[in-house]
Amino acid sequence: MAKISVEIPDELLADLDEHVGEGGKFVNRSDAIRASVRKTLDLLDEIDERHGRLEARNRNADDE
Repeated sequence: MAKISVEIPDELLADLDEHVGEGGKFVNRSDAIRASVRKTLDLLDEIDERHGRLEARNRNADDE
C-alpha cells in the first residue's frame, strides 16, 4: 500500500478526529481518510455516469 502525505486544515482534522478512536466510526485516521476517498470517488463516478463520461473513460481504458 502506498503512503502519501497531505496537509489538512486544523479545523478539518479536528472534525475528522471526532470520528476516530474509541467510540468513533474508524480505528484510526488512515481508515477514515481511505473511506472518505473511496466515497468521494464513488460519488464522482456516479456524476460521470449521469453525464455520459464514465462509459467513455472505461472504453478508453479498455483500448490501452
